[in-house]
Amino acid sequence: MTPVNYGFDKSNPYSRVEGRKALVKRGDNKTKIIVGLGSCGIAAGGLEVYQAIEEQITKMKLSVSLGKTGCLGMCYKEVLVEVIKPGKKKVIYGQVTPQMIPRILEEHLLNDKIIEEWVVLGDDKKREDDTFFAKQKKIVLRNCGKIAPEAIEDYIENEGYQALRKALKSSSPDEVIETILSSGLRGRGGAGFPTGKKWKFTREARGDKKYIICNADEGDPGAFMDRSVLEGDPHSVIEGMIIAGFAIGAEDGYIYVRAEYPLAIHRLKIALSQAEELGFLGKNILGSRFSFQIKIKEGAGAFVCGEETALIASIEGKRGMPRLRPPFPAISGLWGRPTNINNVETLANVPWIILNGAEEYSGYGTEGSKGTKVFALAGKVKRVGLVEVPMGITLKEVLFDLAGGIRDNRQFKAVQIGGPSGGCLPASLLDTPVDYESVNKTGAIMGSGGMVVMDSSTCMVDVTRFFLDFVQDESCGKCVPCRLGTKRMLEILNRITQGEGKMEDLETLERLAKEVRVSSLCGLGQTAPNPVLTTLKYFRDEYEAHIKDKKCPAGVCKALLTYSINPEKCTGCGLCAKVCKVGAISGKKKEPHKIDKDKCIHCGGCKERCKFEAIMAE
Repeated sequence: MTPVNYGFDKSNPYSRVEGRKALVKRGDNKTKIIVGLGSCGIAAGGLEVYQAIEEQITKMKLSVSLGKTGCLGMCYKEVLVEVIKPGKKKVIYGQVTPQMIPRILEEHLLNDKIIEEWVVLGDDKKREDDTFFAKQKKIVLRNCGKIAPEAIEDYIENEGYQALRKALKSSSPDEVIETILSSGLRGRGGAGFPTGKKWKFTREARGDKKYIICNADEGDPGAFMDRSVLEGDPHSVIEGMIIAGFAIGAEDGYIYVRAEYPLAIHRLKIALSQAEELGFLGKNILGSRFSFQIKIKEGAGAFVCGEETALIASIEGKRGMPRLRPPFPAISGLWGRPTNINNVETLANVPWIILNGAEEYSGYGTEGSKGTKVFALAGKVKRVGLVEVPMGITLKEVLFDLAGGIRDNRQFKAVQIGGPSGGCLPASLLDTPVDYESVNKTGAIMGSGGMVVMDSSTCMVDVTRFFLDFVQDESCGKCVPCRLGTKRMLEILNRITQGEGKMEDLETLERLAKEVRVSSLCGLGQTAPNPVLTTLKYFRDEYEAHIKDKKCPAGVCKALLTYSINPEKCTGCGLCAKVCKVGAISGKKKEPHKIDKDKCIHCGGCKERCKFEAIMAE
């Protein structure tokens, strides 16, 4: 990799930070075009858009600086293209395709005419998407979508590594820990344990060697917070790890990241190389006596490795299985040495707190839950994406103000919060503040920050079955309660969705869930029953409808549906008859068809194939 030319004396470590003021301004007098190339942007066609811009710039012989950035959070508007003209306000176009590029360059760049119908942010007009950002406070996501993630100079220009310098130059390790304690920062991986306490325990533990681990094994379905931070601002996590290492007395760190995040891993490797090149990693960092290095460990995708003792086992080359605690990792962790583990979001908070102060950070949030929280919004909302909000904001504000409410004007039914081991909360709890204490009272957990939203077309029994299937499949099998308890619960849920359930199954299901919760070895097993317990508590009527009435109110469980053909809509095209594997559909060509209910196996293939919405399922 070509070293970054900063234009200052690299022989003096402190001048490397001071030298950010002497950075060569890269194209400040040029128009800049920046394309969002996080995973969401790439999936939406960002690389094709980027290539189209390159080709048009060459063809039109434009003096333009073309760059890349990470996810801004507006995943629902990707591909995002930002245009910054000297002396003008930046404008962001949304849902950009390669076909739109010639017009953007022609009208906006050459004729200085903004294409209003494509703008999502930037001009002075009020727009529908403004509410997406109105209640956000970006600390963790402060640089995502703002800087070039593969350019360390962009990070430095935005106060990057100034917190590290402050910590090394002006603070002792104990003072750094006290700052984190005073800030009220709690672990954002799910449990919410005070970060400063964890650091203090590890610092006070006896050991000839200590370790820092960043847990980036984000395995929750519907969650993409950590991935977006690593793709959009990897240096903030690296800087947080270095500061944590200084605080606890560690010289070695590991980033445990799932191999399914190739872009995050790619950008992490670039960032680590750049940080080492400039002296922010390695021996005697910034002229101090503190040394620190970071290695990347790619996980194979086991959900259980999100549990810290299983993660440690995986790094050691063993099978990723949890162990009994105590001793906790702070006392005996990686290779039996004191080890501190924080997740991506927790570590990304650290530089901001050190630089801005504990009081500033604790000014956000609630009494027991300080600061902000990043959430991944997925499911049936209008605005799927990433948001960062102060702790204490209500679920209703997140889902209806930021996320824009439910798609297709359907009715909100539930939000699943906390990952597959979280809980499903109904509309009656939408005023619940989003903080650790309030969410825990509902029977759910905060988790790492995934929110999967469900509408009136969702069957809560089937959703519970889905999450139990995931957790049961991901169980490491080490302890009996998790290995067999989740399997028995899944069997009961399968029977209920197949129309074979009995009322006594609900009592058995609840008893099993409570037993698994209190007797499982690790957090995966202990929280696995949460979807069962919350849906039994808030949506029991749906379970009873499946058992008593042999009906699925949402029309999802195919075994409980009766299919029929509306003769007024049926054109007699015959597609449904062709797809029926058991010959249950008959009728003459161009005349309404009929379904033999005795032959029908409820597969739903006919309904999926019908182009005229003539097949009804009740």
